[in-house]
Amino acid sequence: MALVTLKEALAEAEAGGYAVPAINVHSLEVLPAVLQVAAEERSPVILQFTEGTLKFCGYDNVRVLAGHLARVTPVPVVLHQDHGASYEVAVRAIQAGFSSVMIDASHLPLEENIAATRKVVELAHACGVSVEAELGRVPGQEEEVVVSEAEATYTDPAEAARFVAETGVDALAVAVGTAHGFYKWEPKLAHDRIAAIREAVRIPLVLHGGSGVPDAEVQRAIQLGIRKVNVSTEGKYAWAQALRQSLADQPGEFDPRPLLTPALKAVQEVVRAKIRMVGSHGKA
Repeated sequence: MALVTLKEALAEAEAGGYAVPAINVHSLEVLPAVLQVAAEERSPVILQFTEGTLKFCGYDNVRVLAGHLARVTPVPVVLHQDHGASYEVAVRAIQAGFSSVMIDASHLPLEENIAATRKVVELAHACGVSVEAELGRVPGQEEEVVVSEAEATYTDPAEAARFVAETGVDALAVAVGTAHGFYKWEPKLAHDRIAAIREAVRIPLVLHGGSGVPDAEVQRAIQLGIRKVNVSTEGKYAWAQALRQSLADQPGEFDPRPLLTPALKAVQEVVRAKIRMVGSHGKA
């Protein structure tokens, strides 16, 4: 398979009534580990990189490695730049071969969010690249973006309809009760709000802050129109916990391969569980 766009992957998910797992990748060695699970589960997958991760890994390194792995992996793969803060970030991701970008101008007033998003959409669509945007504010921290609980706001369905109509965006991330990072409470999604937004717009909806949300809550959201579920914190946490245990179990070891293998397997367990939870297994 080759890279596919987010629009293509989510259109299949819409037709099949499932969601596609969007896995944040934070280091290059995690890439083949995630794709191995996707291939074994016959699931489409979205590989997500934040601006911070792209700086850490190197845009060219991601372009070459992810591009090659997408070609040899027998499932649809979306290469997605996550939470881009500006037009310039989107430009660089498109130049690096990404098939999808996200412009997150949700901190701006509606008019400015529309203008910033429309500018990215015009460029991306001219290059055959999909665009995700965000409306409403999801609390928590995603890289340098911090949203307090006081600043968090649910997505308004009427504003969503206007936003989609005026931007031409391909997917919309909505604020419906999730948070970035670990939860300080048991999350309950606003399913009525999801249903109202889905009634107002006819494009796939995206759930950010998918780590730690009870499976039943996510699966109900998928029934209501969520087609992309983001997972970042759970994978990072599993990787770190397994690596700490590996270092403790092998105090004399200095070869990174035996030390990192348990950490990569821990990430794979998270990815496999999410694929099965969102219903994308066997869909590729």
